[in-house]
Amino acid sequence: MSQQKETYKLDDIDRKVISATQAGLPLTLHPYHDVAEQIGLKVEEVIARLQNMTDQGIIRRTGVVPNHYKLGFKSNGMSVWNVPDDKIKALGKKVGSLEFVSHCYQRPRFLPEWPYNLFAMVHGTSHEEVNEKVKKISELLAADDEGHQILFSSRILKKTGLRI
Repeated sequence: MSQQKETYKLDDIDRKVISATQAGLPLTLHPYHDVAEQIGLKVEEVIARLQNMTDQGIIRRTGVVPNHYKLGFKSNGMSVWNVPDDKIKALGKKVGSLEFVSHCYQRPRFLPEWPYNLFAMVHGTSHEEVNEKVKKISELLAADDEGHQILFSSRILKKTGLRI
């Protein structure tokens, strides 16, 4: 007999909290206080409801999404790497721990056209800077770098989650 997880029902207050935060928290000293004031709740209730919705899986995570362009990083390159499958987890951890890599993950290959299985986003102020950083990744991977490319961004896409 399978156990089904109970469906969480959003109430009107949950919806107000989501609506007030879904575009991001206010960039102020006390963002949760500002949200609470905006929707007429106590700050403790806003925080408790956000935590409860996170615990229930309604909200996956709360985090910072920087605008790299406003920070001066106008050259963004997704470096794609062909590395041995049996070493990808260890190599991905090494690459992902580099301070200039914002995210690193595994993707499936599509042979013969697409041999790349490790992706690492590198940001820089110029293409030359990104190329230098990718060179450092190549040196780190050494013989495990069986080929790579850099796919430079041509435009920024709006990064948002689901809106209610």
